[in-house]
Amino acid sequence: MEVGGERCAKQRQVLILFLLLGVALAGWESRRYSVMEEAESGSFVANLAKDLGLGVGELAAREAQVVSEDNEPRLQLDLQTGELILNEKLDREEMCGSTETCVMHFQVLLKKPMGVFRAELLVRDINDHSPEFPEREMTLKILETSPPGTVFPLKKAQDLDVGNNNIQNYSISPNSYFHVSTRNRGDGRKYPELVLDKELDREEQAELRLTVTALDGGSPPRSGTAQVRILIVDVNDNAPEFAQTHYQVQVPEDSPVGTLVVKVSARDLDAGTNGEISYSLFYSSQEISSTFELNSISGEVRLIKKLDFETVSSYELDIDASDGGGLSGKCSVSIEVVDVNDNSPELTISSLTSPIPENAPETEVALFRIRDRDSGDNGRMVCSIQDDLPFLLKPSEENFYTLVTDGPLDREERAEYNITISVSDLGTPRRHTQHNLTVRVADVNDNAPAFSQPAYTLRVRENNSPALHIGTVRATDADAGANAQLTYSLLPPSDPHLPLASLVAINPDTGQLFALRALDYEALRAFDFQVRAADRGAPALSSQARVRVLVADANDHAPVVLYPPPNASAPCTELLPRAAEPGYLLAKVVAVDGDAGQNAWLSYRLLQATEPGLFGVGAHSGEVRTARPLSERDAPRQRLLLLVRDHGEPPLSASVPLHVLLVDGFSQPYLPPPEAPGRAPGAGAGADEPLTVALVGALACVSALLVGALLALAAGRLCRRGGAASAGGCAGPAEGGVPGQLLDVGGTGTLAHGYRYEVCLAGGTGTSEFKFLKPILPSFPSQGPGREMEENPTVRNSFLFS
Repeated sequence: MEVGGERCAKQRQVLILFLLLGVALAGWESRRYSVMEEAESGSFVANLAKDLGLGVGELAAREAQVVSEDNEPRLQLDLQTGELILNEKLDREEMCGSTETCVMHFQVLLKKPMGVFRAELLVRDINDHSPEFPEREMTLKILETSPPGTVFPLKKAQDLDVGNNNIQNYSISPNSYFHVSTRNRGDGRKYPELVLDKELDREEQAELRLTVTALDGGSPPRSGTAQVRILIVDVNDNAPEFAQTHYQVQVPEDSPVGTLVVKVSARDLDAGTNGEISYSLFYSSQEISSTFELNSISGEVRLIKKLDFETVSSYELDIDASDGGGLSGKCSVSIEVVDVNDNSPELTISSLTSPIPENAPETEVALFRIRDRDSGDNGRMVCSIQDDLPFLLKPSEENFYTLVTDGPLDREERAEYNITISVSDLGTPRRHTQHNLTVRVADVNDNAPAFSQPAYTLRVRENNSPALHIGTVRATDADAGANAQLTYSLLPPSDPHLPLASLVAINPDTGQLFALRALDYEALRAFDFQVRAADRGAPALSSQARVRVLVADANDHAPVVLYPPPNASAPCTELLPRAAEPGYLLAKVVAVDGDAGQNAWLSYRLLQATEPGLFGVGAHSGEVRTARPLSERDAPRQRLLLLVRDHGEPPLSASVPLHVLLVDGFSQPYLPPPEAPGRAPGAGAGADEPLTVALVGALACVSALLVGALLALAAGRLCRRGGAASAGGCAGPAEGGVPGQLLDVGGTGTLAHGYRYEVCLAGGTGTSEFKFLKPILPSFPSQGPGREMEENPTVRNSFLFS
C-alpha cells in the first residue's frame, strides 16, 4: 500500500511539472526566421534568448543547444549573447533544389527542466544562377505548308533559382517569320513556343538560324541563349499521333534496374519514311536522363538507376514521336515513385550522463531523438528498452525521448549497465534500429570493510628473528576506488600490561603482521589484540577482527638434573647392600626441563659403569636398579655416569655421575680401604683394632642419620602446614633455593609411576646439594630390601638440602 501511494505521489509530481512547463510555454509557437543564401558564416539570424524570454545566463545554465532536422551543424547558438548565428554559408539550391520555399526546421533543446522549442529558418533565394538551355543548338523541321499561327514548342531553359529569380520570359532575335511566346504550365514553369507569323517558302529560303534568349526576373537580371536552326521541309501531311496524350504510372522505389516503367505508342498514317516513327525525350534534365532510358524504336521506358522516394518522389517526361518526313507528336508521362519501407529508423544521442551516482533518486541519463525518412506507416516508430533494467523511457515533443533511472541504483549489485535502445517502424516488413549505451554507476562509500574471518589464530615459534612475518589479516570492501582502499591498524589492547607496541607491528597497506622482537614461550605463551581495517571514504567506515598469537615452544632448555646434584662439592654416594636382589631400587634420577610438550619429555640412559651389567636405568622413570645379584668379585666402589636427554629437535641432554658403595649391611656402611702394596702379612693381628673402631664409628653415623631423617620428616610436615611464610621452616623462592612445594610427577612425565617428592631447603646452609636418604619405613620380613618401594609407588621420598 505504501509503495502504491509513493508511486501515485510521484505521478502527481510529474503531472504538475509538465503542467507548469506547459503553462510557462503556452505563448510559444513555432517561429520562422529568414536569412539570405550565401550569407557569410557568423551572420546574425535571431536573438533566441529574447524570443524565448530567457536571460542569457539561463541558456548556459540549461545547456541550450540547437538541433537541425537533418543533423547538419548549419546553425550555432552563442550561449554568451543568446544570438543564433550561421555556422556556414547556406546554398539554397543545394539544400532545397527546385522547391520554391526553402525552409530548414530546427529545435532548441533546454534541460533542467526539459524543453523543446520548434523554429524554422527560411533561406531566401538570390539571383546567383543564369538560365541555361539543355543544348547550345536546337534543330526544327517545319513544313513549308504550315499556316501562320502554328506553334512549335522549344526546349525550355533551366534556372536553378526560384521565384522572380527564375525564368520570366523568352525572346528571339528579330526576323520576319517567327516570334516567341512564353507559356505557363501547371507546375508554374515557363516554356518557350515558336509561333509562325507568315507562310514559309522552302524554295525561297530552306533554312533559318535564330537566337532564343531566356531572361530571369532577378536584379540585375541574368540571361541565357541558344541557337535555333529551322529546316523547311516538303509537305508531310500526317504527323505521328500518340494513343494517349498523357501517361500516368506508379513505380515502387525498390524496383530493380531494367524494370519496364511504361511503353508509349504513336502511329503515323503516312507511308514510307514519312510513316516511320522514332521516339525521343523532348526535354531531358540530367536527373531524368540518368534515371530513365527510352527505346527509340519500341517506345519502352526502363530504369537505368535505382529510385529513391526520399530523394525524388515523382518525374515528368516529355516524349517526342517523329516520322521520317520531319513531323512529330508529343505526349507527357507522369511517373509517381511509390514509397517502400527501405529506410531503417535513425537514432541520434543529444546528451549522455555517465557515470551516475548510486543511491540517487530518479536521474536523467540520456536525451535522444528518433527519425524515419519513410512516410506513412513506414515512418511511424515505436521505441523501447529491455524490461529487466531499472530504467524508463519518457517521450517528449518532436520524437525526443528521455532515458531516466527507475529508482536508486546499487553499484555493488551492478556497476555497469548495457542498455539497448530499440526503435522499429510500422512498415511491412518492419525495420529495426538498435543503439547500445553503456552507463556506469559511480561509487558511494556505503559498505564497511569486511574481514575474511572474525578471528585469526597465528602461531610463531619462540626465539624468532625480529621483524618476522607471522601472518596476514585480510579485509575486503565492496566499494571501489578510494572507498575500497583499506588501511590496517592495531587497536590498544584490553590488557594495559600487555606491551603490544613492542611485540607486534602491522603493515597498514597489506595487513601483514610482524613480530618486533624474539618471543619467549616460557615468559609469554599467548596474547590477544584487535585489528581494525578502515577505508578512505568520506566519511570513513571500519571494522575489527580479533587476533590471537600462540607462541610455540622451541627446544632451548637442556634438562636440569636435581638429583644427584651435578655440581655438589662432594660426590654423591649411594649405599648398596650386597644382599640386594635384582631390581633393587638404588636411587632415582630427578631432572626437569624448562620447555614444554615433546621438548620436555625426558629419557634416561646409563653411559658408563664400573660394572656394565650390574645396574640398569629406567628409560622413562630414571630409577637406577640392580640388574643382577651382587657377588664377591664386584668392586666395592662403583661409579655410574647417567645421561638425561629430552625429545626436542635437536635433542638436548645433561649427564651426572653417581657413586655407589657396596656394603654388607647398613650397620657396616664403609668397607676397609684396599691394602697398600707391600704390606706385611704379620700386621693383620694389629689391624683388628682399627677395624673395630671403624665399625663403631659407622654404627654411630647410621644412628645419627636415622635421627636426622626422623627430624627431617617432622620438619617437612611442619613446612606443609605452616606454608612458605614460616621464617624458621623451609626456605621459599625468595632465598634463592628450590621452592618448598610438592612435585607431582605422573606416569606420563619423566617417571614410570606416580611419585610425590618433598623438597625442602634448610635455612642457614651454604650449599644446595641433595642428600638422598633411604625410606624411613619399617621393614617387612617377607620382602627384600627395596621391594617395598618397588611395589608401592606412592611411597614418599624426602630430600633434605643441607
